[in-house]
Amino acid sequence: MEQIGKRLRALREGVRLTQVNMAEILGVQQSRINRYETGQSTPSPEVFVKYADYFDVSMDYLYCRTDKPQGKLYDYQPQALKAKTEQSREMREFIEMCFDPQAPVNQRLKEALFRIMEEGQAE
Repeated sequence: MEQIGKRLRALREGVRLTQVNMAEILGVQQSRINRYETGQSTPSPEVFVKYADYFDVSMDYLYCRTDKPQGKLYDYQPQALKAKTEQSREMREFIEMCFDPQAPVNQRLKEALFRIMEEGQAE
């Protein structure tokens, strides 16, 4: 159970969610998330399914039967990362619309905004 807890915690922290956020997503209390992650209790099958769906990983990965989050013919795309990618794309489009492409100063400002945006996502 301890290994499963470590895996659940790593998934949650990998997308920078707090235990409170994870509890809201799964529909459980924050104290349960803490007990799952410390190995004091094991999630129900329904909660495991919610974890698998949210993080887009296999049940075998959650149960620590494999170290690969996906199967052999699987395209790993966690829901949280999909949302961030879409948000980033929309923000880039918005920045592009705000500046006149003919003005050289605007090009430098636009590039600076893109760098700031990328640095913010990396943290």
